[in-house]
This record gives sequence, C-alpha cells and structure tokens, in this order.
Amino acid sequence: MGAHYIGVKEVKGILLLNGEPYPYPIATEGALVYCCDGAYSWAKGKVRIDKNVGDFDSLDEVPVPAPEEIYPSEKNFTDGEIALFKLIYAGVTELEIYGGGGGREDHFIGNLHLLYRAHVSGVKCRMFNKDSVIFAGSGKIELNSIRGKTLSVLPFGAPLHIMDSSGLKYSYPEVIGYGECRGISNVAVSDRAFVEVEGVALVIINGGEV
Repeated sequence: MGAHYIGVKEVKGILLLNGEPYPYPIATEGALVYCCDGAYSWAKGKVRIDKNVGDFDSLDEVPVPAPEEIYPSEKNFTDGEIALFKLIYAGVTELEIYGGGGGREDHFIGNLHLLYRAHVSGVKCRMFNKDSVIFAGSGKIELNSIRGKTLSVLPFGAPLHIMDSSGLKYSYPEVIGYGECRGISNVAVSDRAFVEVEGVALVIINGGEV
C-alpha cells in the first residue's frame, strides 16, 4: 500500500504509546523510534528507543535516553500528538504505531485521529495492536496476505464513496454515510483484495498479527 516516488528517500518511524503493550517483536532496524511517556514501562528492554517524548506524568522513573524536553502535563496536545509532529518534521514517510489500543477509550479514539493526521500529511501510518491492524487510506487500498481475515471499512470524517472492491465476501454500497456502520465485518476470500474509495477510509483488519 502507498505510493513510491523516484528520488524520495523512504524513512521509517516507530511511535510507542501508553496503551495495551504490544506482545510481538517490533522490527526497529533503520527506523526512528520515539517512545511516549508511560509506554517506556513496557517498551524498555524490548525495543530500541531513540527519543523519549512527553510530560512523563505516567512514569515513575527517568527514561533512557533522557528526554530532551519535559512538557507540562496541562497542554493543548497529547504526548502522542507531539511525538507524531516531531516524527513528521523529522521526515518519516512510513510510520508504525504500537500500544495505541486498549487502556482509556478517549485516548484510543485520539490515537485513531493520529492515523488521520499522518494520512493527510502524506505519511503511510499503521497502528499495530495485539489482534488487529488499523490505518487510514484513500484511493485504491490494496490488501495482501488477507485471506480469511475480517476487515471493516468505515468513513473517516465524511461520507465515503466506494468506487470498486475485489477479493471480499460482501460488496459495499456506493456510499457509506458518516455515522453509518455498513462497512463493518467483511471477510477476505482471497489472498489479495482491494477497496477503491473517494474520501478517507478507516480500515480495521482483525485476525491476529498482520
């Protein structure tokens, strides 16, 4: 998924958040890894960390490496949002988020909006949870190694126009209105599938590690 442009160097970023700890290995080779606040508790010793970011009000120890700046706990941005801005400014073109699910529901919904912000900023971004992968997408969204998995495609911020789809058990309506749940719980019947949309789709793929 995602476009590749000649002459543009791809830079991978990893963002670790203070939600449900990610139980699988995380490949950090060649990536810029930012850890937010309490995520350090589950990430230390498991993941190489390049920068710790946040107000650290959820942490009872000094993280390593030491943060360049400690933000006030009362601020206009979440720690994850600040780290996302920093990663985008650092030039990442692809971003993986871990620890974004579980925990407080308001933070989870906020973390979904990080996917939207990354998408509209031109960064391919996926959130990896214990049993799912979530991302925002537009245009032709191609899905590989997907057979047998359940996926949902929902409008993200505005009505979603479905132009075409393939490799899925159920067809989609021409339009899924914002606030409608018509795109929940489709099933992939092929190893490769796609959905082509106008607008921004929130895509959730269930079925274990993806």
